[in-house]
Parts: sequence; structure tokens; C-alpha cells
Amino acid sequence: MKSVLHLLAFFLLSSAPLSAADKPNIVFVLFDDMGYGQPQSYKPHSALRTPNLDKLAAQGMRFTDAHSAAAVCTPTRYGVLTGRYPSRIGQFGVLTTFSKPIIPASRMTVASLLKQNGYTTASIGKWHLGMDWVDGKPGAESTVPIGAKMIGGPNAIGFDYFCGFTHARNIGSIIEQDRVVAHVTAVENQPLMIKKAVEWIDRRKPGEPFFLYFPMCPPHTPVVPAPEFVGKSGAQDLAKQYPKYGDWVFQGDAMLGELMAALERNKLADNTLIIATSDNGAEQRTYEPLRESKRSIYEGGHRVPFIARWPGKVKPGSLNDHTICLNDLMATAAEIVGAKIPANAGEDSVSLVPALLGTAKNGAREATVHQSMAGDLAIRQGPWKLVFLKDGRRELYNLETDLSETKDLLSANADTAVRLTSLMQNYIDRGRSTPGAPQKNEFALSLTGNANSKTKQPKAK
Repeated sequence: MKSVLHLLAFFLLSSAPLSAADKPNIVFVLFDDMGYGQPQSYKPHSALRTPNLDKLAAQGMRFTDAHSAAAVCTPTRYGVLTGRYPSRIGQFGVLTTFSKPIIPASRMTVASLLKQNGYTTASIGKWHLGMDWVDGKPGAESTVPIGAKMIGGPNAIGFDYFCGFTHARNIGSIIEQDRVVAHVTAVENQPLMIKKAVEWIDRRKPGEPFFLYFPMCPPHTPVVPAPEFVGKSGAQDLAKQYPKYGDWVFQGDAMLGELMAALERNKLADNTLIIATSDNGAEQRTYEPLRESKRSIYEGGHRVPFIARWPGKVKPGSLNDHTICLNDLMATAAEIVGAKIPANAGEDSVSLVPALLGTAKNGAREATVHQSMAGDLAIRQGPWKLVFLKDGRRELYNLETDLSETKDLLSANADTAVRLTSLMQNYIDRGRSTPGAPQKNEFALSLTGNANSKTKQPKAK
């Protein structure tokens, strides 16, 4: 009876604007390159230690069919914050230190939507979405001088506070708000980021809802665990190239634990939706039964761990096998606060609220689009996944019977391929995959090959 009352109260609140005290805090923790099979809650015999991720799974919901918007860093981050497929702007590769912003100030983001609805917002960690440096290209790709100023970064698209770094190859240049404020060694970066995030949580005023976006570095290179984590993970499985990889994962998991502890200490946990996930598959590490890894159009490239805890709303220890996408944060946030997303925003975002509350018998997504770094595309609906390789070839897989994508069923299932091709073309032509007024893509997508990769993409790091 208590759970029924919780659900009824939520839906009544969702139908009208919420007071500040009723709005839940939202914390979105993005691991970098964490593969689907790395947390022990996803692969019990994993050699990696992830006690806080596993604790979160025990306290919340673990999704088994979650996908990043892309198979590399930058485009996924675009999808997380805009609720839009990055292929619509032709973003398949990753940005560099001096790349221009790819999210214009005119586009609604999760941060700006929540800010309009009374939230205080912060982005702390790896940005990787471009910014305009006032002095053009100050310094070098790996080091930007202290005092260098930028515009068009997180503050321009809805974040009240930003502290972080452009990307992993410039991990030592620390930016606060709109300028470089310090240089640190690579090993010092993540301890500084979690310190800033915890301090930011500690400063929150009671009853003032907040959104914290925390994109961390682990397990992405550089693999630089802090001294207190070296040798502590006990991981034995890992490539000789990165002998401290397990400790680096362990440190990332510990940072999640620090955020969870800060919420508890400040009596914020009971009114906070916290999500922990990854931006794409693991780097050069395959996890059975998935095929391939980061950068790939196959499942190992974009199927990721996704765990959500929301006390009083999400059933502890629950599982969800619906297909979801990280893009869904936008529509989820909008439904939580009772906001309407305008037609020109969140074009590929679907609310996860029914899934989180356990009221959805079926997945809310009609279909889900995937992309590789090379420019390959795929569309997934139910068990079927149709792959459009950039050279024009197509492949069809039934993930219910062949999650490893070893048997191409295209020739035996022509009708399915035709139906999925038509749906994919519809998503392209309408500029959206959700109901609403058609929108324009900034990039000319094609399902016949090569048009997907017109722009030169930097090498992923």
C-alpha cells in the first residue's frame, strides 16, 4: 500500500509544477570507457573491484540493456546533455583542446531546463564538448596557460558552476568557470575533481534542488591512480600495458562512494536521483558475450552499465531489461519537474520515469539509434538490430538469440530489414525520433554509405 501511495503522490506532483522542497536533486555520474562487464554487479566474477557501484545497484535499479549515444566520448556527452543523437550534427569523433563548442547557447540542455525550473547546476570534471578560447589557441594541446579565458563552455549552456578540464590529453590544465586557474599533475587531477564536487554538495542550501553532472576520468587513460589506491584493487586480469588499471577503476568507484557519502552526510540522499553509467564501451577490452569494444558499432562499443537509485521511488535491487539510452536524461528530468520540452529540444529523448517507478511493462522507446566513431549507424528495435556500415553494406542481428552478433540474418529476414530501414529514414527525415514537429539536422545523413563520415574526425583518446 505504501508503494502505491508513493506512485500516486509522484504522478499528482508531476501533473503540476513542484515546489522547491518537492523537487528531487539529480546527480549524474559518468565513468569514462567503463565496459558493460566491468562492474561486479554486471559480471560477478569480474577481476575489477567496484564496491560502490555494486552497493548502488543493491539500493536501486540495474539496467541490462542501456546504451550510450555513441561509441566514443564527445558525441555521447552531446547526447547526454541535449537529448539528441550526435549524428544529427555529424559528430562521430572526438574534440581537441581548441575545438569550437558543439552545443550552441540557443539549444536547451538538461542543465538549462533544470535551471529554468529552479535548480542550481554544476558540471565538475571532463568537459570534451568544445569551448572558444578568447586568445585563439593559447598554449599547446596539452597545456593551456593559467589565466587563459574561454567562452561558450558549460556556463553558456545552463551550468551555474564549472570546474574541470577540456579532455584527457589536457588533464593538467584546470578550468574554473571561464578561465584556467591552475596546473596539476595527472595523478592530482581526479582527487581535485572529487574534492570540488563534494565541497559543492556540502554548500547546498536545504530545500534548494540541484543538478550535478560529474564526468570523471577513470578508467580512461592516463591510468594514474592516486598513491592511496595503488595496489589496493587486487585486480589481476589486466593488460601489461596498464598494470595499475584495476586500481584506477577502484579509484573511480571510490569517487562515486564519496558522492554517495556526501549526500548521506548532508541528509540529501533520500531526495536524490543518482545515476551512474559510462560514456561508451571499454578501451580495447572485450567482455563476453558482447562483440568488440570502444569505437565499434557492435554492442561492446555502446552497451554500458547503468544504475539508478531514487529512494522511495526505485525498488532496491531491481532489474530492468528495457532498451534505454543516455539521451533519455533530458526527458526524464523534464517529467520529474513537470516541464514541457519545446519542439526544438530533446528530439531523441524518452522519459525513464515509468521504468524507474516500475510501472512500465514495456520499454518506452520505439527504437534506438547507435553510431560508431567511423560513421557506421545502426537501429535497434526489440530484438532486431540493423547495422548500416559506412561502406554501404548492411547487417541484421537478432540480439535475443545472438547477443554476440555472430550471425548475420539479413538475407533470411528481408522484410525486417526493409521495415527498420524505413523507420531509420523516417528518423532522419523528421529530425527526431520522438513525437513532435519535424526538426532540421545540421548534417546530411545517408544510409547508402560515406555521407556519414564527410567531416574529418580526430583520433579518439
